[in-house]
Amino acid sequence: MYDHIGLRVADLDAATRFYTAVLAPLGYVLCSSGDGYAGFGPKGEPALWLHLNKGRKADGAHIAFRAKDHDAVKKFHSEGLKSGGRDNGGAGPRKDYSPIYYAAFLIDPDGNNVEAVCT
Repeated sequence: MYDHIGLRVADLDAATRFYTAVLAPLGYVLCSSGDGYAGFGPKGEPALWLHLNKGRKADGAHIAFRAKDHDAVKKFHSEGLKSGGRDNGGAGPRKDYSPIYYAAFLIDPDGNNVEAVCT
């Protein structure tokens, strides 16, 4: 669990499209946006903030989002691929993490590793 995370992105429109698509199956929405930023989370509670990074490309980060079930993990992955993400591990069990760990991984348009996990 986390309070909030901020990511610097090179293309705010592309990042907003990507996160809108991949977070919808997990129950999260675009809560706030403006000149140079966008915030996602449960309705009215943004916790993931995207900030336009003017200048150098940001170094990649890793974020794992909780999913309610395996179907949400699968949809997170498929929607991410359709909206500009790159595959970094399809939906499936990750027994090396835990006997009940089920996850999918994507690289977002700015090189961040994003994960949906259901345990």
